[in-house]
Amino acid sequence: MILVRVAIFLDYIGAIGGGERVALMLGRALGADIITTDLNPELVDRLGYGDVTIKRLGDTIKLPPLKQISASLLFGMCDVSDGYDFFIFSGNWSHYAARKHHPNMWYCYTPVRAFYDLRESMISRQPGYFRRLVTSSWIRCHSWFDQRSVRNLDRIVAISETVRQRIEKYHKRSADVIYPPVDTGRFRFRTYGDFWLSVNRIYPEKRIDLQFDVFRKLPDERLVVVGGYAKGDHAESYYRRLVKKIPDNVKMLGTVSEDELVDLYARCKGLVCTAMDEDFGLTPVEAMASGKPVVAVREGGYVETVVDGVTGELVAADRDELIAAIKNISSNPERYRDACLARAREFDMGVFLEKFRSAIRSG
Repeated sequence: MILVRVAIFLDYIGAIGGGERVALMLGRALGADIITTDLNPELVDRLGYGDVTIKRLGDTIKLPPLKQISASLLFGMCDVSDGYDFFIFSGNWSHYAARKHHPNMWYCYTPVRAFYDLRESMISRQPGYFRRLVTSSWIRCHSWFDQRSVRNLDRIVAISETVRQRIEKYHKRSADVIYPPVDTGRFRFRTYGDFWLSVNRIYPEKRIDLQFDVFRKLPDERLVVVGGYAKGDHAESYYRRLVKKIPDNVKMLGTVSEDELVDLYARCKGLVCTAMDEDFGLTPVEAMASGKPVVAVREGGYVETVVDGVTGELVAADRDELIAAIKNISSNPERYRDACLARAREFDMGVFLEKFRSAIRSG
């Protein structure tokens, strides 16, 4: 197959996380256009991807679950099939465009977790009976359409073995695995500084509140938290509760530029990751590319990236276990450096692009 033009459908570009950054990297590497809904161009520029062509389908309604429903409708109604030769879908809602756009491939970060493995958790978190009823009804209806839409996908590639298993379980589809990339050449080591780093969207599933509990018990350590949330996400109420109880030794920076993030990785002591059954987890690889050890919960994709006892420590999602791991690594973070750098190179951009282009050609 000779590719002339590639389009990458991406849910929206609001809060920047691993998925958005990978899509932007892929857009630049493939010379592809990105087609999305909500767009914060300032964030794209701050990340250094102002050269990537981004086309908007329109705005979503900034109120969950209307945001997710309107995104699905915008993708489902669009038709840009005449302008491109191959279509890549990234995210939870963009694949609603698959019916009109072939040949295609879904680079799947995960089946919608609120519809499947986190369904009960999502419903129980809602305040009051009426909100729980509405959420349950939305999940039941939208998950049916989700299942139908996935049938229009020609090929599925998962970002991790963890996600591949979810796809098989919930969609009854097979998938290949291509780990997301890290441009390891962009990262550098400067020093083991006086702070630990946490990089993630501020979502309940990331368990930032657990990190706060840990560092309340570690007054001699500092934590810097990078990340935000997009308006209309389910995380707004969680964020509001979180910022009311920030420990004195924790600083929340919000979204930062790519250069600022690289600098934080270069100067931190290590990275703390507590996300619930994380799909893959790009941040541990970025930290290791900076020569920094990782303390992560022994769940999901972290088990596929962090080598326990070699590039950091994998522990239970338990305050005391996390405290013990942080204390142990803090005593001598240097001993992990060479292993971290070697491990990160296994996820380099060149490795990813070679596998991804091969997947497109064979798709």
